[in-house]
Amino acid sequence: MRFTIPLATLAAAVLLSACAQNPATPGSSSSMPMASGSARLQTVARFEHQVTGVTVARDGRIFVNFPRWTEDSPVSVAEVLKDGSIRPFPDERWNAWRNARKDELDARSHWVCVQSVVADRQGNVWVLDAAAPGQGPVVPMGPKMVKIDPASGRVAQTVAFDETIAPQGSYLNDVRFSPDGRHAYITDSGAKGALVVVDLASGRSRRLLDGDPRTQPEKDVLVKADGQVLRRTDGRAVEFAADGIALSPDGATLYWQAIKGRTLYGVPTAALTDATLTPAQLSTRVARVGDNGPADGLLIGRDGRLYVTAPEDDAVKVRDNVSAPLRVLVRDARLRWPDTMAEGPDGSVYVTSSRIQDMNWYKPAQGPALPTTLFRIDGR
Repeated sequence: MRFTIPLATLAAAVLLSACAQNPATPGSSSSMPMASGSARLQTVARFEHQVTGVTVARDGRIFVNFPRWTEDSPVSVAEVLKDGSIRPFPDERWNAWRNARKDELDARSHWVCVQSVVADRQGNVWVLDAAAPGQGPVVPMGPKMVKIDPASGRVAQTVAFDETIAPQGSYLNDVRFSPDGRHAYITDSGAKGALVVVDLASGRSRRLLDGDPRTQPEKDVLVKADGQVLRRTDGRAVEFAADGIALSPDGATLYWQAIKGRTLYGVPTAALTDATLTPAQLSTRVARVGDNGPADGLLIGRDGRLYVTAPEDDAVKVRDNVSAPLRVLVRDARLRWPDTMAEGPDGSVYVTSSRIQDMNWYKPAQGPALPTTLFRIDGR
């Protein structure tokens, strides 16, 4: 099954939405430049639904996911075809979950609320299912990470997370894989931030830095959008804990930060995989790396550069190495909440624009469906 979108219609809808919600739009006398920074955006695909994750497999195929936040999306995980349409991945059966059919379908073998898709260096595509539609209650037996062979579409491994790893209130967010394929590292951006480390050979998982101040939102940070503090209609502000995650090219250091935070942290992966360390001992291994400001996605490319999405600035920023100064790579009014990034086999960097600030959580006039876009960053 393919899902196609009239591009002209959707482009007009997105532009009208942006103009209605931000008076400083391109074409007005007070507008910011359409683009700034050393790079430019190239549209890869437009979607009818809210996208978050993106990954590019070793063969160059692109995969995305659509979490069930404000709508019961008809597709959770998809391959982006060359004509911009999408095809359910790995098949329609895995994508058959609907919130209304919760008691009919097995949450262990269907996508419930997928937050990210990530390709590993071994050629597999992994799907991380937080199984918490609307970021609400976790569906029992739903949290999981699934390895798929993209060539055949065959499910090769399922790592299930019980309530000791994904308790109620959790929201498993993003994942990175060690270069040797032995370990996975996951952020939990839910009510109580944490990291999860998975031994992929055994499938055993451990929940670490659970409640540690470095995995929690920073109380003195308020996330803004369009220059205003972003709040729901009941006054609640953005509260995402440990979210963006990146791994050094050699796999020796893991980095992360909260969206409601400004601080980038790092820890040696040897400490994360050392089961003999107590929580207090592991906490002492965590180091403050720098200040990014509120950020969602993180990516360390093969060139060692750290890419940082900056939702407050409609921008992607970059550090030439993790300790280098942070600078704007591309700023563009179309980058409404740059979310997740991925690097292709040719070194191209892709970024999704999830438009979180335009959701009906924050703007009740917005319907449940939210058109979004996948971009490639050119001229880096």
